[in-house]
Amino acid sequence: MKPSGTLRQLSDFSDLSRGRRLQELLCHGEEPRRVRPSPDGRHLVVLQENRPPPLPQVVAFQLRGGGGAELERSWRPPQPALAGLVFPQSPAAPGRWALGIVWEHGRAELWRFGSAEGWQLLQTLELCQGARARVVSVCSQAASLVWCEERPPLDTRSDVSKCAFRFCVCARALELGEQGVRLGPVRIVLHNCPEYRVLASPWHVFLVPASGSFATASKFLLIWHPEQAKLTIAAPSAGFVHSKVLHSSSESDFRKLLLGSVGLLSALAPLDIHTCAVSSCGALLLVSRKGAVNVLEADGTQRHVFDLEAEPLARGDAVELKTYGSILACVLAGVLYLVNQNSGRVIEKKILSMKEVHFLESPEEEDSIQFLAPTGIYSFSFSNPEDSGRPEPCLVEMVFEEACRYYQRRSLSSSKLTVEKLKKGGVFQAPVALTAILQHSLHQKQKPARGLQDTYAKLLSTISLELQSYLSLELLKTCVVSASESKVESYCEELVEQEVSRVLHSDMDKDNLAYLNSVFTSFPRAAWKATRSCLQLQQNGDGLLVARATPEVWKKILGGPQQEEVGQNGVVPLFELICASFLRFKPKWLPSFVELTQQYVSISWPYSGKEGPEGRVPLYKRALGVLARKSKHSEVDDELELELLLCSKRPKAVLQALHLLIRLKQWQRVVEVAEKFSKLSPLLNKEIFTTLLAEFAQHRELDPYLDTLWLLCPAELSTSDILTVVLQHLPCSQQDPVPFSSEGNQLTVGLLKPLLQRVMQRPCVQDEMYSDALQSPTFPPPTPPREHKNPPKAAGSDAPQPAGARTSASALVRGDTV
Repeated sequence: MKPSGTLRQLSDFSDLSRGRRLQELLCHGEEPRRVRPSPDGRHLVVLQENRPPPLPQVVAFQLRGGGGAELERSWRPPQPALAGLVFPQSPAAPGRWALGIVWEHGRAELWRFGSAEGWQLLQTLELCQGARARVVSVCSQAASLVWCEERPPLDTRSDVSKCAFRFCVCARALELGEQGVRLGPVRIVLHNCPEYRVLASPWHVFLVPASGSFATASKFLLIWHPEQAKLTIAAPSAGFVHSKVLHSSSESDFRKLLLGSVGLLSALAPLDIHTCAVSSCGALLLVSRKGAVNVLEADGTQRHVFDLEAEPLARGDAVELKTYGSILACVLAGVLYLVNQNSGRVIEKKILSMKEVHFLESPEEEDSIQFLAPTGIYSFSFSNPEDSGRPEPCLVEMVFEEACRYYQRRSLSSSKLTVEKLKKGGVFQAPVALTAILQHSLHQKQKPARGLQDTYAKLLSTISLELQSYLSLELLKTCVVSASESKVESYCEELVEQEVSRVLHSDMDKDNLAYLNSVFTSFPRAAWKATRSCLQLQQNGDGLLVARATPEVWKKILGGPQQEEVGQNGVVPLFELICASFLRFKPKWLPSFVELTQQYVSISWPYSGKEGPEGRVPLYKRALGVLARKSKHSEVDDELELELLLCSKRPKAVLQALHLLIRLKQWQRVVEVAEKFSKLSPLLNKEIFTTLLAEFAQHRELDPYLDTLWLLCPAELSTSDILTVVLQHLPCSQQDPVPFSSEGNQLTVGLLKPLLQRVMQRPCVQDEMYSDALQSPTFPPPTPPREHKNPPKAAGSDAPQPAGARTSASALVRGDTV
């Protein structure tokens, strides 16, 4: 990358009040120092740590103007060490601020600067309530001071685990007045916790564990939201973990806060934090020891910005971070990086001649940054890469970076592929060809067309439509930038529609899914319209929802990365993203959309196949999960839950919907659902009828619908089965049963009689099995003729023979059959 920024020196300290004094502090001495600019950018406070007295340890300098009393503070033992510098401000009076010097034993001095009188001591305060408390970290958040203090245990023989949780995070309201300061009572944010470093943004406070914290506590960060009295647990490796509203001080216990998340937190990797700072938009910038720069938002989500081109960072390596709008400025080892936070693209990389750099406020110039060095105050102006005269540098870099990611995913080698290797290697010709085509096509409007190789010309004719789409998209982006406020919305809707359509027709990987999440979050209404257009959603003449999306789009919606693949980092799968959009803009269409999706799944995937969407989590459950994440619940949500359960037509979901209707006491709807879904299967019919029979035994709400209910009785239920269900669900009576109750809500035999008669009159299942045999013309059948066997007659026997025997013998002689 060729730098196009301009570095110029604004001051060599000669034009500043006590400028040479400032230069001496920055140039001499090896003591660690902290430089803090004031909120208005007019003053600079230098803190010299571990400097022996009587040399000053806190010195304030005025960058603009001069005059008035100066501020130099030093202290001798046994004065405790300094805990930190803060700049509390007054929300009631914008521009009113003070400098707070806080010592470890809890004492704080507040100083104010006046244009005429200079620095004056405003008030001395005692922050801590206990004499043995020790402040380890302090910050100012809005109109409050927040600090972490150590409270040593009374028993010096306590075990190590108890000593690790001897810290407490406290806050006190601070009101700056014209003549003095008003300090509020101490508020316990978190107690019995490990040591934390507190960093404040205008809306919340980040609690970063110290380097020597307890093992479990060093795996996550805490975010305190003062206005909502809420603590959020977030881990860079898992994103948002848990959030809890602190209703009372008893809920501020550290161990109780982690009680429901111990299993998840114990499995996380330890934090890898080398440097951290708060950005201008209120997020936390994190630099790992490997040089990765990430942004942690207040809701616990984290995203990667870029990687520093350096070896693993050592403990003494200083990294300076500051944001100027969407630009992140970072200095490491004398190298200045300017990075676009939104895209992660390095805009400038400048090698500086000085190693120690401290960023200053530069509110007057949007496209420049100011920093302090031992040789003076410098300004670095950077220009938009598109205006630098180079032929599409960002576009060329984008092609090669995308090619790097593509080839790296498909490579079996463990070595990392970089843009430089890709350009010099000559193995991969696709990115080289594409950049040549893009440069050739984009320069035709400005310069005469350059010659293109025959191979590239053939490829250009193939991708001409995609290239034209890209050019129209770039033109649309230009229109958005230069459009008036009245036309911006329409341009944004068109731009979002093209982007959503483009992503839906490309590979749905994690990066594209994260990009779609950001589009739906930033432009919710435009994304909803783009979704309707891509799916071609509309209602037909019967009022039914119809979608004419292509199979490729359906596969992208259902077959992209799932929740277990994207992690808990605020990114949700595409199906959930679209369901949330339905829920926000057209909630009545959500059940119909889920039903349409299920119809497509039944055609494209086996119903029980594990590779399909229904093989993981059923679609109706995923839609219900989106509904459950709504912050406010209403009656409309109950109706949506019912429709989602019923549209799935799954037995468990239908029974769940039936129980929900029973709980809501919508008896007419209960009977309608039972009558409709009992036809799906005999087993579901039996479950529905048994459930309603149990309700019938407990109260009289179903009495008007008994005629319909008895028609649902399954054929396999007998009278004894019915009586068993009824007796099991009869309500328990506090009094002895009487023949005639005055309440009028008891179950009587008369109410149950029609059902029993219907079952008794119905032919038995076993009777139907033998009906053919039972319908014989004669019953019982005639007895078959019997044949008697006579013993052989003895010789000379004159015994008479039976008549039947003589008849049979004569018949056999004649040859007749018996």
